[in-house]
Amino acid sequence: MRVGVLTGGGDCPGLNAVIRAIVRKAERHYGDTVVGFLDGWRGVLEGEFIELDVERMRGTLPRGGTVLGTSRFSPRMYEDGMERVRSTMENTGTEALIVIGGEGTLSAGVGVGEAGAANVVGVPKTIDNDIGLTELTFGFDTAVEVATAAIDRLHTTAESHDRVMVVEVMGRHVGHIATWAGIAGGATLTLVPEEPFDINAVAETIVRRHERGRWASIVVVAEGAQPKEGTLELPEPEVDQYGHVRLGGIGQVVATEIEARTGFDTRVTVLGHIQRGGTPSALDRVLCSWYGIAAIDAVHDGDWGSMVAFQGGEMVRVRLADAVVELKPVSPALYDVARTFFA
Repeated sequence: MRVGVLTGGGDCPGLNAVIRAIVRKAERHYGDTVVGFLDGWRGVLEGEFIELDVERMRGTLPRGGTVLGTSRFSPRMYEDGMERVRSTMENTGTEALIVIGGEGTLSAGVGVGEAGAANVVGVPKTIDNDIGLTELTFGFDTAVEVATAAIDRLHTTAESHDRVMVVEVMGRHVGHIATWAGIAGGATLTLVPEEPFDINAVAETIVRRHERGRWASIVVVAEGAQPKEGTLELPEPEVDQYGHVRLGGIGQVVATEIEARTGFDTRVTVLGHIQRGGTPSALDRVLCSWYGIAAIDAVHDGDWGSMVAFQGGEMVRVRLADAVVELKPVSPALYDVARTFFA
């Protein structure tokens, strides 16, 4: 069988490990040929690809980024998008397409499959850990480790200067990274999109903490965190060329407001793309390898329109269309754990 692979959306630690696993089992076990489409859906739409084999993927297990490149292109951006996909599949003799991506990339895969343009199997990828029907997406563990290490370092400088440190982490619509890193890093407060915050309550909490002799405070803020209605005005966000809202900057807003309300020296650190780059953690390398093997197995079972998912310590298959219906929020029970340690 000739199998295609693409990586779409934002980069993520472990992408190469997934591709490597797909190629290894496809070539050595099934006798397949694997082609990698370049820059996500753009490569499929424009017919650009490279041949992948075990030799070419050597040394990529610990390597960050993606050897295939990625983009936020989608077949939906073209009137003849589905026909372009169908044409590429036919012209290259590609019988199946493994789509590795987040909500946007996988939703495009649903459309392609339903249009009959390609036989699609999905693999959930996002450091935000927000894809439905899977307990864990690869890249999340690495991102949390990076964020936690940063918070650990900021504790020492906050204590040295009696400062409040605001740490902005990724998390557009959900606060998984913020919640996990906040708990692991011993944050004073963690602000997430699921729980709109009152900036006055945030300031009062920090003041009470300082009155008890705790001068250094760490506030972790997910980039998509929102204030309660009527409590704080935020500037109108920009929109990129793909229609996505450009997030980021909430950390600076929160830091400015804390300092204005408390008088305490407050600084902000925005981790940004540091969380998405670099070497995947050991857990992510294992998870990626498992995802890749499960994906090529699904291809050979002809389980089109499925997504491989991690549930209950096992790899299972779910309907891709069901997985992208809604994003997976932070569990209220887990956020209650974080709240227990708020100052």
